Amino acid sequence: MENAAAASNTLELVFKEDPALTEMMHLRVSSLQRSGQKRQDGERLLLPHEAVYRLDFPTQELHFSRWYFSLSAHGRVTITGISQHWTPDLTHLMTRQLLEPIGTFWRNANDPEETPLKWLEADMQEFGERIAELAKVRKVMYFLLAFKDGAEAANLNCSVEFTLEE
Repeated sequence: MENAAAASNTLELVFKEDPALTEMMHLRVSSLQRSGQKRQDGERLLLPHEAVYRLDFPTQELHFSRWYFSLSAHGRVTITGISQHWTPDLTHLMTRQLLEPIGTFWRNANDPEETPLKWLEADMQEFGERIAELAKVRKVMYFLLAFKDGAEAANLNCSVEFTLEE
Protein backbone atom coordinates (compact mmCIF):
# COMPACT_ATOMS: atom_id res chain seq x y z
CA MET A 1 0.00 0.00 0.00
CA GLU A 2 2.83 2.44 0.81
CA ASN A 3 4.39 1.87 -2.64
CA ALA A 4 1.13 2.76 -4.36
CA ALA A 5 0.89 5.95 -2.32
CA ALA A 6 4.52 6.79 -3.06
CA ALA A 7 4.02 6.19 -6.79
CA SER A 8 1.03 8.55 -6.90
CA ASN A 9 3.15 11.20 -5.19
CA THR A 10 5.66 11.34 -8.08
CA LEU A 11 5.53 12.93 -11.50
CA GLU A 12 7.83 11.98 -14.37
CA LEU A 13 8.12 14.55 -17.16
CA VAL A 14 9.64 13.62 -20.50
CA PHE A 15 11.72 16.10 -22.48
CA LYS A 16 9.85 16.66 -25.76
CA GLU A 17 11.47 18.05 -28.87
CA ASP A 18 9.85 21.21 -30.23
CA PRO A 19 10.48 20.74 -33.98
CA ALA A 20 8.75 23.98 -35.03
CA LEU A 21 10.81 26.08 -32.65
CA THR A 22 14.02 24.26 -33.61
CA GLU A 23 13.27 24.90 -37.28
CA MET A 24 12.49 28.56 -36.63
CA MET A 25 15.83 29.01 -34.87
CA HIS A 26 17.71 27.24 -37.70
CA LEU A 27 15.95 29.55 -40.18
CA ARG A 28 17.22 32.55 -38.19
CA VAL A 29 20.80 31.29 -38.64
CA SER A 30 20.39 30.67 -42.38
CA SER A 31 18.69 34.06 -42.84
CA LEU A 32 21.65 35.81 -41.20
CA GLN A 33 24.09 33.81 -43.34
CA ARG A 34 22.23 34.60 -46.59
CA SER A 35 21.97 38.31 -45.87
CA GLY A 36 25.53 38.60 -44.54
CA GLN A 37 24.26 40.12 -41.30
CA LYS A 38 25.65 39.44 -37.83
CA ARG A 39 23.74 38.23 -34.82
CA GLN A 40 22.55 40.76 -32.28
CA ASP A 41 24.95 41.51 -29.44
CA GLY A 42 24.47 38.72 -26.87
CA GLU A 43 22.22 36.64 -29.12
CA ARG A 44 22.57 32.86 -28.87
CA LEU A 45 22.18 31.18 -32.26
CA LEU A 46 21.25 27.52 -32.54
CA LEU A 47 24.11 25.30 -33.71
CA PRO A 48 23.50 22.53 -36.29
CA HIS A 49 23.84 19.77 -33.65
CA GLU A 50 21.35 21.39 -31.24
CA ALA A 51 17.58 21.19 -30.88
CA VAL A 52 15.00 22.89 -28.68
CA TYR A 53 13.14 20.70 -26.19
CA ARG A 54 10.50 21.53 -23.61
CA LEU A 55 9.00 20.36 -20.35
CA ASP A 56 5.33 21.10 -19.66
CA PHE A 57 4.51 21.39 -15.96
CA PRO A 58 0.95 20.31 -15.04
CA THR A 59 1.53 21.59 -11.50
CA GLN A 60 3.94 24.09 -9.98
CA GLU A 61 4.52 22.50 -6.57
CA LEU A 62 7.41 20.14 -7.32
CA HIS A 63 10.56 18.85 -5.64
CA PHE A 64 13.31 17.37 -7.77
CA SER A 65 13.71 13.64 -7.27
CA ARG A 66 15.90 12.12 -10.01
CA TRP A 67 16.88 11.97 -13.67
CA TYR A 68 16.13 9.15 -16.08
CA PHE A 69 18.21 9.05 -19.22
CA SER A 70 19.29 6.44 -21.69
CA LEU A 71 21.42 6.70 -24.78
CA SER A 72 21.39 3.61 -26.96
CA ALA A 73 24.77 4.38 -28.52
CA HIS A 74 27.89 6.33 -27.68
CA GLY A 75 28.09 10.10 -27.61
CA ARG A 76 27.60 13.13 -25.39
CA VAL A 77 24.39 15.05 -24.69
CA THR A 78 24.28 18.40 -22.94
CA ILE A 79 21.07 19.98 -21.65
CA THR A 80 21.01 23.73 -21.13
CA GLY A 81 17.99 25.30 -19.47
CA ILE A 82 16.57 28.64 -20.55
CA SER A 83 15.83 30.76 -17.50
CA GLN A 84 13.15 33.21 -18.54
CA HIS A 85 9.77 32.63 -20.02
CA TRP A 86 11.13 33.01 -23.50
CA THR A 87 8.82 34.18 -26.29
CA PRO A 88 10.70 33.13 -29.44
CA ASP A 89 8.12 34.70 -31.74
CA LEU A 90 8.91 38.09 -30.15
CA THR A 91 12.54 37.94 -29.00
CA HIS A 92 15.75 36.20 -29.97
CA LEU A 93 17.40 33.84 -27.48
CA MET A 94 20.09 35.68 -25.54
CA THR A 95 23.09 34.11 -23.81
CA ARG A 96 22.09 35.75 -20.51
CA GLN A 97 18.94 33.58 -20.53
CA LEU A 98 20.91 30.31 -20.31
CA LEU A 99 21.09 28.52 -16.96
CA GLU A 100 24.12 27.08 -15.25
CA PRO A 101 25.05 24.41 -14.50
CA ILE A 102 24.25 22.48 -17.62
CA GLY A 103 23.42 18.79 -17.54
CA THR A 104 25.86 16.51 -19.34
CA PHE A 105 25.83 12.75 -19.79
CA TRP A 106 27.82 10.54 -22.12
CA ARG A 107 29.18 7.18 -23.16
CA ASN A 108 32.64 7.08 -24.72
CA ALA A 109 33.10 5.59 -28.18
CA ASN A 110 35.21 2.70 -26.87
CA ASP A 111 32.73 1.80 -24.08
CA PRO A 112 30.46 -1.22 -24.68
CA GLU A 113 26.79 -0.23 -25.18
CA GLU A 114 25.82 -1.93 -21.91
CA THR A 115 28.20 0.37 -20.01
CA PRO A 116 26.18 2.75 -17.81
CA LEU A 117 26.14 6.38 -18.87
CA LYS A 118 28.48 8.75 -17.11
CA TRP A 119 27.35 12.13 -15.81
CA LEU A 120 28.40 14.93 -13.49
CA GLU A 121 26.23 13.99 -10.53
CA ALA A 122 26.47 17.23 -8.51
CA ASP A 123 25.70 19.38 -11.57
CA MET A 124 22.76 17.18 -12.56
CA GLN A 125 21.38 17.36 -9.00
CA GLU A 126 21.66 21.15 -8.90
CA PHE A 127 20.20 21.43 -12.40
CA GLY A 128 17.18 19.30 -11.41
CA GLU A 129 16.61 21.44 -8.32
CA ARG A 130 16.76 24.63 -10.44
CA ILE A 131 14.15 23.19 -12.82
CA ALA A 132 11.85 22.47 -9.86
CA GLU A 133 12.32 26.04 -8.57
CA LEU A 134 11.57 27.56 -11.97
CA ALA A 135 8.51 25.31 -12.35
CA LYS A 136 6.93 27.22 -9.46
CA VAL A 137 6.43 30.25 -11.72
CA ARG A 138 5.84 28.75 -15.16
CA LYS A 139 3.93 26.08 -17.02
CA VAL A 140 6.54 25.47 -19.76
CA MET A 141 10.32 25.51 -19.72
CA TYR A 142 12.57 25.33 -22.78
CA PHE A 143 15.96 23.63 -23.11
CA LEU A 144 18.72 23.39 -25.68
CA LEU A 145 19.93 19.82 -26.18
CA ALA A 146 23.25 19.42 -27.96
CA PHE A 147 24.17 16.08 -29.50
CA LYS A 148 27.92 15.53 -29.81
CA ASP A 149 30.45 12.77 -30.43
CA GLY A 150 27.97 10.61 -32.35
CA ALA A 151 24.92 11.08 -30.11
CA GLU A 152 21.60 11.43 -31.94
CA ALA A 153 18.15 12.50 -30.78
CA ALA A 154 16.67 9.20 -31.99
CA ASN A 155 18.90 7.31 -29.51
CA LEU A 156 17.93 9.41 -26.49
CA ASN A 157 15.29 9.01 -23.81
CA CYS A 158 15.39 11.70 -21.14
CA SER A 159 12.99 12.58 -18.35
CA VAL A 160 13.04 14.03 -14.87
CA GLU A 161 11.09 12.83 -11.86
CA PHE A 162 9.62 15.11 -9.21
CA THR A 163 7.78 14.49 -5.99
CA LEU A 164 4.62 16.51 -5.53
CA GLU A 165 4.41 18.94 -2.64
CA GLU A 166 1.65 18.14 -0.22
